[in-house]
Amino acid sequence: MIRLWGVALLMALFGQADKAMADVSYSLVSFEQLTGWEEDDHQKALDVFLNTCRDINDPEWRTLCDFAQTSPNAREFFELFFQPVLMEDGDDMLFTGYFEPELRGARRRGGIYQYPLYRLPDDFVSGRPYLTRQEIEQSDALEGKGLEIAWLANPVDAFFLQVQGSGRVRLPDGGTIRVGYAGKNGHEYSSVGQELVRRGVYEPHQVSADVIRSYVAKNPDTGRRLLWVNKSYVFFREVSEVPADAGPLGAMNRSITTLRSIAVDPSIVRLGAPVWIDKHGANPVKRLMIAQDTGSAIKGAQRADIFYGTGEDAGRTAGRIKDGGRMVVLLPIQMAYAKVPQTQESTE
Repeated sequence: MIRLWGVALLMALFGQADKAMADVSYSLVSFEQLTGWEEDDHQKALDVFLNTCRDINDPEWRTLCDFAQTSPNAREFFELFFQPVLMEDGDDMLFTGYFEPELRGARRRGGIYQYPLYRLPDDFVSGRPYLTRQEIEQSDALEGKGLEIAWLANPVDAFFLQVQGSGRVRLPDGGTIRVGYAGKNGHEYSSVGQELVRRGVYEPHQVSADVIRSYVAKNPDTGRRLLWVNKSYVFFREVSEVPADAGPLGAMNRSITTLRSIAVDPSIVRLGAPVWIDKHGANPVKRLMIAQDTGSAIKGAQRADIFYGTGEDAGRTAGRIKDGGRMVVLLPIQMAYAKVPQTQESTE
């Protein structure tokens, strides 16, 4: 799942997703230094950890996962077998939020439903450039091949869902289809928000997802060409076998959990690792979460996207999150000490 809704989506839309890799420093932190640790529901965190720990391809993690399945005391499990490690690369912590959108659509084309979500074409080869967004939408190259999973009522919904990479489609009969990321056409992402600024249509501070949606609605022809500026195009797969009460599939191909799963930079934080979150701001969050997802805008050691759930309410909450704080990764003890110089004291 390519996580970008909320502030993270805006950062990607407006060209702020790229970040050069920097040297990462590692500092040991004690559990006593994790504000709110004692008050957290460690069992809920352990349950989420169990969803993905078997998928971590490392013997030490596998051993811990096996023991976690014996129903240990959750808090003791984390305190006995893990060491909190603060990872930093010189940038301040930034928390954003994301959610699973739910959009109007239909199984068949007709009426207002004119914008398809496609499966991977038979001639698609991963890693090779395929047709651009404009070539796909302006031609009949994919029509008549039975690739349509669903049809949406709004071209911007289709565009943003491709940026997001997953979501639910609410059908006219009340049913839903769940779609997930299957692949993309091999062309680089280009910012439509930056393009509107470049054209002098808006100032940078004026551009938002709602502004882009409104612009395309008021200028359908020009708006469609605007979306073609982004040559990248995402194909989907239907994942309706995921239970309706479960979260969408994350980067580990397992359902993620509201306010217990986060997206991280996997080049720094191992997917499946427990991560202590201390988010500041209007609605502070202090709890143990599991790194189960990634996102194009999530780059850096102190960078995380918090999953807030499904639907409009979750979207409104996620869209307001842009807060500082700190996150600390829990590593198996031997791994933690291998990353930190032996002479180093725990950080305050």
